[in-house]
Amino acid sequence: MGLPALEFSDCYVDSPQFRERLKSHELELEKTNKFIKELIKDGKALIQALKNLSTAKRKFAESLNEFKFQCIGDAETDDEICIAKSLQEFAGVLQNLEDERTRMIENANDVLISPLERFRKEQIGAAKEAKKKYDKETEKYCTVLEKHLSLSAKKKEAHLHEADNQVDIVRQHFYEVSLEYVFKVQEVQERKMFEFVEPCSSLMCFALQVFFLQWHTRNRFESTRSEVECLMKKMKENPHEHKSISPNTMEGYLFVQEKRSFVSTWVKYYCIYHREPKRMTMMLFDQKSGAKNGDEESFTLKSCTRRKTDSIEKRFCFDIEAVDRPGVITMQALSEEDRRLWMEAMDGREPVLYLRHQKFLLHSNMIGFILRAFHMLETRGTPLVGLYRIVGVSSRVQKLLSLAMDPKTCADVELDSTEWEIKTITSAIKHYLRMLPAPLMTYQYQRSFIIAAKLDNPEARVAEIHSIVHRLPEKNRQMLELLMKHLAKVASHHQQNLMTVANLGVVFGPTLLRPQEETVAAIMDIKFQNIVIEILIENHERIFKDMPVSGGGQGNSQLNLPRRRSADSKAPSCSERPLTLFHTPSFSEKDKGTPASCFFIKLKININYNFLRIKIMLNLCFLFVCACVCVCRSPASPSPTSPRSPSWPMFSAPSSPQLASSTSSESSPVSPPLRKARALYACKAEHDSELSFIAGTIFENVHPSREPGWLEGTLDGKTGLIPENYVEFV
Repeated sequence: MGLPALEFSDCYVDSPQFRERLKSHELELEKTNKFIKELIKDGKALIQALKNLSTAKRKFAESLNEFKFQCIGDAETDDEICIAKSLQEFAGVLQNLEDERTRMIENANDVLISPLERFRKEQIGAAKEAKKKYDKETEKYCTVLEKHLSLSAKKKEAHLHEADNQVDIVRQHFYEVSLEYVFKVQEVQERKMFEFVEPCSSLMCFALQVFFLQWHTRNRFESTRSEVECLMKKMKENPHEHKSISPNTMEGYLFVQEKRSFVSTWVKYYCIYHREPKRMTMMLFDQKSGAKNGDEESFTLKSCTRRKTDSIEKRFCFDIEAVDRPGVITMQALSEEDRRLWMEAMDGREPVLYLRHQKFLLHSNMIGFILRAFHMLETRGTPLVGLYRIVGVSSRVQKLLSLAMDPKTCADVELDSTEWEIKTITSAIKHYLRMLPAPLMTYQYQRSFIIAAKLDNPEARVAEIHSIVHRLPEKNRQMLELLMKHLAKVASHHQQNLMTVANLGVVFGPTLLRPQEETVAAIMDIKFQNIVIEILIENHERIFKDMPVSGGGQGNSQLNLPRRRSADSKAPSCSERPLTLFHTPSFSEKDKGTPASCFFIKLKININYNFLRIKIMLNLCFLFVCACVCVCRSPASPSPTSPRSPSWPMFSAPSSPQLASSTSSESSPVSPPLRKARALYACKAEHDSELSFIAGTIFENVHPSREPGWLEGTLDGKTGLIPENYVEFV
């Protein structure tokens, strides 16, 4: 197994797990340092041995050259003359070989010894200096923080405010040093890939054989290094935007008050709180030395109460009670903001930082535009060199996209016109896919695709990716199939356009499989994103036409995700209807009869006809039920609290507006049916009347709300509003 990636966001948490991962990198660097010393020592011994060997061979060659044959008689035969000359020629060959060896030995110090010594001193030495600075700043920060937290809450407000500012400055500087140290450690680890091979290959005179490999490795290193450095600078400028805050856990350092022999002491613990089981784990950890002191302690949370400043001399304190531990535990956070986050996590409310997943939507106008663009590119654009790699002018790309997304002008865009260059059209396609709220292959399965690409067996990779593709939402899979077919046609002309499958993977991998968060691990996985796209292009017919074999793959538990409910087994709800993909685009006269237009016309006829029948049947059932209820109930006792007409997904389009409205008014006294629903996306409440939840949350007692577009439901005993298009009924 390789070394774990060090995430910049972990520098702000500074957990024991992060320290362990960092220590594994430090041990590897120390091991590399010792290895280089031994290699230099052995290299010098090798050079000396080569010198001795060269001297012995030269002496041997001189002896051969000086040897003279004495023949019997007064004349030599041709064979005797040839034998005498052959010994002299062999001696000359040995002399030439030793001349080359001498030149290699003379350059050995510059080619082998000096580069290795320079890498050890400059790179590994710089990492050691960064570690010393990091350890020094850690000790300084911990000392200043402990002194700051010991300040009495009764001091003047101005004095406390000044002290808070000073601690913030020291804390920020500690974070910056930590980021730089993590960056340097990983940079040195990556440099080893070519800093070792280049000197050895140059010494052994086969540098030409590995030149391309070294050039590719060094280029990839420079590209990765620049991206990681850019990410580090972003985190330095806006650290609060890149701090990793989980919606399910809260972790960090807390000082716990412990009473020993009638004396109260404050001990520093690293604490992890899991919201779902309400479980708190405390670990005694020395942040300065990076060593654990004792076993973990865990208990179930019962309650959490903010500690008033007039009841304790310390600041930022709160009390917690445990189910399986007697007494009250007093804890001190590192700052007022830190205490607020702990309080929000432990009283059951959602954390402050919460990522909102927007619902994926493919614009119907853009689908038609993309298909027409595919047809045009396949007709006259595939031979062009650098197709999809060469970028168009930004202003032209934006203009084309604005016209394509406008329903009024979409049909009038003439892609065959000289106004639009090929690179403008390809850039518009890439830009649209890149700007979607969620990638085409979804955040949900992004990690699963990466894991599949890392499998050792090539056939297993294809099988796992095949399985995951068929778990994608229907509209995503349809669009992905069209795109892969098109890219396969582009790759078939790679001798003319130089866009091989690998090159297309480099272009589309980061677009179709972009990660939800920009991390170091995500940057390192870019090459596996490209591999996934390559597999999809090369195996598109098998992956999209054939259903995956049940239980296929290699049994990877991380890839065995639940399949989506088939639309054939149950009438689809609004969230499951793939109508956004199948809206028929406006085709010009010249486009009629093309594969794109025929594809959409057939889909429109088949799908819209089926959904129309389902709508009519559902609305007739609804009207029949409402009529029966109105007959059974007395019309003289309307409920003053009856909700507005329900906005259920399956009742979203009544066939008769007048009849539907009258029926709704007559049936207003009927209590709405209570159902269960599951969240498709995460949502952060913006008002007290709304519920916050994550994807997969199950709601009870779900029924229509008075507010249009909202439902009412119960979550953990709390009733509130839920966005209608964020859930599906179960």
